[in-house]
Amino acid sequence: MALQVQPSRKEPTVTWEALPADFILPDDPVENIQQPSLAAALTDALGSSGRIQPQMLIGSNFGLVATVNKKIVVKAPDWFYIPQVQPVTADVIRRSYTPNLEGAAVAVVMEFLSDTEGGELSVRSTPPYGKLYFYEHILKVPTYVTYDPYEPSLEVRCLQNGQYTLQPADANGRYWIPELELFLGIWQGERLCQTMNWLRWWNKEGNLLLWSNEQAEQERQRAEQEHQRAEQERQRADILAAKLRELGVDPDAIA
Repeated sequence: MALQVQPSRKEPTVTWEALPADFILPDDPVENIQQPSLAAALTDALGSSGRIQPQMLIGSNFGLVATVNKKIVVKAPDWFYIPQVQPVTADVIRRSYTPNLEGAAVAVVMEFLSDTEGGELSVRSTPPYGKLYFYEHILKVPTYVTYDPYEPSLEVRCLQNGQYTLQPADANGRYWIPELELFLGIWQGERLCQTMNWLRWWNKEGNLLLWSNEQAEQERQRAEQEHQRAEQERQRADILAAKLRELGVDPDAIA
């Protein structure tokens, strides 16, 4: 009987080429209503804490492009972070992003889990490429986050020696994201009338990065406390003035 030898898998040839102007980008609908909200909340907290700079590119459901074996491949993650990109002129709308051609490599990618074939944990190494394979072997994204808000279940993979390795959570159930120098974890609560299991950021000191609506509420409460404090001071001053008048002393003359 002849010995059957499994063919070795050839590494793909990856190049970084501009997306043709007439290329039709995929326009797949989101798979559940929570995906846009989760992505928007992550970006909102970064912006509210002053952590978004003009040279960065942060987005969701936006095409990341690579040319693999001379064929264009586009994946649109649920959320991503790129530390530095080349600016575009005001009259240009960025349709997609090609790493190494238009700026730095993609640093962080997040996918919110679904049950579709070839999904977020697929290692399919032939077209259509699985997302995990694409981020690990083609884009080589340093940190890949997958999250199921219904479980809820959060997994963080970091690229080590060319392969993704699952990272352990800390004592608070959070994961350190080195590219952003922040912790990422699950927080259950309400935002914009939606109560669900959100992904949220914490800084090195363990302080929660607030959303813009939380910051606005915090400022409103602070202003209200200042108003109450000023009102209490005014009432005390009125009482003191009344007592001075009873003693025949003009409080205005003292002032």
